[in-house]
Amino acid sequence: MTALHTQLDYFPQASLPICAPVTSRWYAVHTMARHEKRVVAQFEERRVNTFLPLMREIHRWSDRRVAVEVPVFSCYAFVRIVPTVEERIKVLRTPGVLAFVGSEGQGTPIPEDQIESIRLATSGNVLCFPHAFLNAGTCVRIRGGALEGMEGILVQTGKDQSLVVSVELLQRSIAIRVEGYDVELV
Repeated sequence: MTALHTQLDYFPQASLPICAPVTSRWYAVHTMARHEKRVVAQFEERRVNTFLPLMREIHRWSDRRVAVEVPVFSCYAFVRIVPTVEERIKVLRTPGVLAFVGSEGQGTPIPEDQIESIRLATSGNVLCFPHAFLNAGTCVRIRGGALEGMEGILVQTGKDQSLVVSVELLQRSIAIRVEGYDVELV
């Protein structure tokens, strides 16, 4: 018997641990003020999957008005990474990034459905605007139309109805006017 054969006898194949593949998750990163677009451009150069939700605002100067795209959540951007040390370091070494958002600087994963709701709300011709974060309220889902399946909290102000979509980790929300949409309780 060789030494190798003897060692294999002590470590049978059945006792070797099987490692499950690690999947990528969405994380929020805190950026320096007014650096969100620069940070996202650098993420793209570094081949980091990123998402920066933008909304259009009209900025007024003394001589003109200009439509400008601004981040929905100021000082935040989203990255989709496999939570390894190398990936975290790649993100943290990007100029303008301050930290991951979440516990102990490691970042807390954001549920995929929250990111997809924000992406859907900001990608179309739907009027959306920042809204205070809500913990309580009626949770509804939109049925039909461009916002099919989007879930959020229904808020009514006077005659206007809005759907508030939140990113719980950031404690930030946006509101989307939903007049004309059919909504159902979740």
